[in-house]
Amino acid sequence: MKDKKKLIAAVLVLVAVAAAYKFVLAAPSDADARIHGQVYVLPKEFLINLADGRFAKLTVALVLPSDEKVEPEKGTTPPEGFGPLAQEGAVRAVVTDVMTDSAADDLIDKAGRARLRKRLLRSVRRETDVKAKKVLFTDVAVQ
Repeated sequence: MKDKKKLIAAVLVLVAVAAAYKFVLAAPSDADARIHGQVYVLPKEFLINLADGRFAKLTVALVLPSDEKVEPEKGTTPPEGFGPLAQEGAVRAVVTDVMTDSAADDLIDKAGRARLRKRLLRSVRRETDVKAKKVLFTDVAVQ
């Protein structure tokens, strides 16, 4: 009888230790992450002319693979207001080209923003070497 109690106590201790490790001590796995990769926010905001005479001010971010290096090309220093992404200038040009003359309603409407983000992502992938997985609008103001 004593052996059974000792065995049950040992099993309970092992279960408690495993649970503590799982919920408290273990680092969250990448599989549990909602965003797989790193979020790079283009540091300089955009001021875009829209189709109907209005304009938009927005901040854009890219979700990049975790192993993507975010550093300027060797021997160069990014211009003031630009970050360390090697092809940031090309990405900014793509954003400006795609967003200029967009309808203000597309930026105001959630579904419209989703369409614009997909269009931007396709253009960034097609026109640059940046391996973006997703485009985000972190701040949007339409006037």
